[in-house]
Amino acid sequence: MGDLITTTFFSIMAAGFFVGIVVGLTGMGGGALMTPALIFLGVGDASTVVTADLTAAAIYKSGGAITHAREGSPNFPLAKWLILGSVPMALLGPWLIHAVAGSEPDSLDTLLKECIGFALLFAAATYALRLYINLRRVRGGAPNADPDPHIRPLATLAVGAIGGLLVGITSVGSGSVIMIALLMLYPGLSAVKLVGTDLVQAVPLVLAAAISNIVINGLDWSILIPLVIGSTPGTILGSRIAPKVPQSFIRRGIVVVLTMSGVALLDKAGWPPLGSGEDDTHPILIAAIGLVMVVVVPLIWGVLRKEQGLPFMGAPTVAELEGDPYRRRARRVEQQ
Repeated sequence: MGDLITTTFFSIMAAGFFVGIVVGLTGMGGGALMTPALIFLGVGDASTVVTADLTAAAIYKSGGAITHAREGSPNFPLAKWLILGSVPMALLGPWLIHAVAGSEPDSLDTLLKECIGFALLFAAATYALRLYINLRRVRGGAPNADPDPHIRPLATLAVGAIGGLLVGITSVGSGSVIMIALLMLYPGLSAVKLVGTDLVQAVPLVLAAAISNIVINGLDWSILIPLVIGSTPGTILGSRIAPKVPQSFIRRGIVVVLTMSGVALLDKAGWPPLGSGEDDTHPILIAAIGLVMVVVVPLIWGVLRKEQGLPFMGAPTVAELEGDPYRRRARRVEQQ
């Protein structure tokens, strides 16, 4: 036990706690935030971190899925087709990345960091796209709610397969990438139905990815235990304080953080356009990218709002775009 309770133990627990708060505040999947955080902490190589993060996610996502299932919010037929596509690819993903990287541990670590870096940039882009789609839906009156839409099996299977492969390799994508695809395929689903369906399909997806990674990489309990201990209360706290926190800034901040984390991981992996490994990283470049995004993102968002006939700033806020109440108010206003 003495070997387990170390400074690293408390660092992982603290990281899990703070990421858990963000997950509770926004409902966003933790993999896109936790995996790079653990890599930057230096608690293990990329494959070890991905395995521990997936295992922890399988634990805490199960509770959320059970809660939504009891409330009747998931669309189970839709979740079924997503699972059929995602689980096989989640099982295959870790074996595929090991086959591509070969037997050299350093090659695997570098390749995984690059994959995670690109996955984070993809997640940032899909999250921003999700906000823009919601903005257009609100301004257009939003489609009529359709809790039981006609299922499109092939398209849904493809979404599940892409999401499953991404999660199996990087642990990123179960919440961000699949959610935006569902939003585009089934625009009539309410926000609570989208979240519930995504959570239900995410449990077998993440569990399959975790099992496959454990078989290949083993499981580092010294990472998993503090991660679960920290993230569980953090998620609960975040959920409770969410109504009192200005989520517009948090949600736009997530796009900035994901982008900076993605670029930093590509830099750390030695991706040729950026650097040549851990000894040749560019922190000033990464900070500059973050600073530019802090200034530019609100300006771009304001321009997009103006294109939709809305004021440069103001309502609907980013947080309102993510929920149903504002959409219902918008429809009532347009009907008057």
